[in-house]
Amino acid sequence: MTGRSVLSAVFRFQSVFGLVLVFAAAIVFSPHHNGDLVFLDSGNLFNVVRAISEIGIIAVGMTLVILVGGIDLSVGSVVGLASVGVAELLTTNDWGLVPAVLLVLALGLAFGVLQGIASARFRIQAFIVTLAGMQIARGLARMWSGGEGVSITYGDRPGQAPVPFSLLGERTFGGVVPIPALIFVVVAALAVWLLRASAFSRHVYAIGGNEKAALLSGVPVNRVKVLVFGLCGLLAALAGIVHAGQLNFGGPNDGTGYELNAIAAVVIGGTSLSGGRGSVFGTVAGALLVGVLDNILQLNDIDSNVQLIVVGAVIVLAAGLQRLRPATA
Repeated sequence: MTGRSVLSAVFRFQSVFGLVLVFAAAIVFSPHHNGDLVFLDSGNLFNVVRAISEIGIIAVGMTLVILVGGIDLSVGSVVGLASVGVAELLTTNDWGLVPAVLLVLALGLAFGVLQGIASARFRIQAFIVTLAGMQIARGLARMWSGGEGVSITYGDRPGQAPVPFSLLGERTFGGVVPIPALIFVVVAALAVWLLRASAFSRHVYAIGGNEKAALLSGVPVNRVKVLVFGLCGLLAALAGIVHAGQLNFGGPNDGTGYELNAIAAVVIGGTSLSGGRGSVFGTVAGALLVGVLDNILQLNDIDSNVQLIVVGAVIVLAAGLQRLRPATA
């Protein structure tokens, strides 16, 4: 293997190498309980995946948007809108579980599609469109809930949500694997397949690499961009539903800052903010890296402000590596 190929592999799988290093450091610095490493306890490891499941789901959609050279700042607000929406529909409006979930997912999809149309067809920068979308979604969430959070209780009486919705806060496979973690894994697996085994993937990378060349090659640029933003909105709504199910609560201010955490996972995962390079696999590794880092710092009772500084430093390091990355890597 030549030096160039080794360098290419390092840049391509930077998030995986980073995850391995952070995981090893977590083992070394893990506190002990009854002679066992707390970090390696199966319950703790699955807690890490549960903790990043919502951000991970959003980050998958964000990866698609960034790959085409865009950005979506509205996803955190869409999480709040979706959590309020599903809570209101299931309790205040006494909707059934399936219709409520489908309506909220459709709302997220439509919101993303509208932003995609504004960005792609009307040539408004995605940053501006989604910044406006962030405000609109937050305002809609507050109007829908009257500015108040909506608690979710379960049962068959009016004002109570169907009991199956509570499964989002439960664990399966012997009470070990959190349901949100399973949803995250399924979403990530589908996205990996989508970006490896479809013409859609070639269009996404072509647009991000050189939009003008892609257009001249016959790629339906506008259509792909609208679809990508729609998928991002759909996944943000799904994350909002999971959020409400885990907390038994939907709040209009929920999801604040989630867009930044999702972008962080994407950047740490090696996706270029200029588009055309990156992968969902890298994003998953990036999200896990942040999750493991947060977990080991919490286990060692490190101040939360220090945790923010450490994660910020990791983001800068990941972005710096991307700047050093050769064009062929």
